[in-house]
Amino acid sequence: MPEQKLTYGIIGNPVKHSLSPVMHNTAFKALAVDAVYQLFPLEEDEVESFLKDVRKTSSPIFGLNVTVPYKEKVIPFLDALSPFAQKAMAVNTIVVEPDRHLIGHNTDGAGFLAHLAELQFDLKGKRIVVLGAGGTARSILTALCLLPQRPESIHLYNRTHQKAKGLVADLGKRMDVGMVAVEASIDDLNIELADLLINTTSVGLHSDDPCLVDDSLIHADMLVYDVIYRPALTPLLELAQARGAKTANGLGLLFYQGVLSFQHWSGMPLDAKIKQKMRRSLLTYA
Repeated sequence: MPEQKLTYGIIGNPVKHSLSPVMHNTAFKALAVDAVYQLFPLEEDEVESFLKDVRKTSSPIFGLNVTVPYKEKVIPFLDALSPFAQKAMAVNTIVVEPDRHLIGHNTDGAGFLAHLAELQFDLKGKRIVVLGAGGTARSILTALCLLPQRPESIHLYNRTHQKAKGLVADLGKRMDVGMVAVEASIDDLNIELADLLINTTSVGLHSDDPCLVDDSLIHADMLVYDVIYRPALTPLLELAQARGAKTANGLGLLFYQGVLSFQHWSGMPLDAKIKQKMRRSLLTYA
């Protein structure tokens, strides 16, 4: 029986829109590594059994990414968390150790900050609005709250108010969240005063999705960041561009968190040429 190829992949629901396979398979090819990265769409009741199977010595899987809606739900089935993942209590990268122990990492926070640095956006003293309270919001809020040069304020809104309150209360057990205010209504966010508006929700994945924000609140002196990258131009970003605001989608976040994930799996840094090929592959398919 032929030996199974080294396998990596992404678990979530949905995952069919993900460009992670494009990026990581490009890296494997460039490095001449005989491995494959694939999609693992899972229902919620399949996550535990899937990860149990990954633990088996017969499993060819040695690394995983985790996307919506399982970034928090995988944690009980892991053996340990990296320090940042422990702070955020959200995981987007799983390393399968040689002894088949599963270690959870979070590269979303660092990936987001790296993309903002590329965009030359300085977070110090800025007024920030965050939409959503899922795993990505957890990662971004954690990264922002742990910065030595912190923003002035963060206003958070989620359609389910209690979920947003619960998120901030939970993060507050492990870090200073004093600058974060949870708003009960989207109208209380003071978006018109914001320097940075971040959408971490899935609203915008579909062309008929509504825009969450009233266009009169968007202004030319703000950056509007949507973590969605397919479509490249969501209704929110389209509105923001029409209002003269600077915009960015989540393709840069995807790239930077992906590079960090790959480095966790391989245990070594990627050189600039490989990173360039990974970035170019994303731009080709986005």
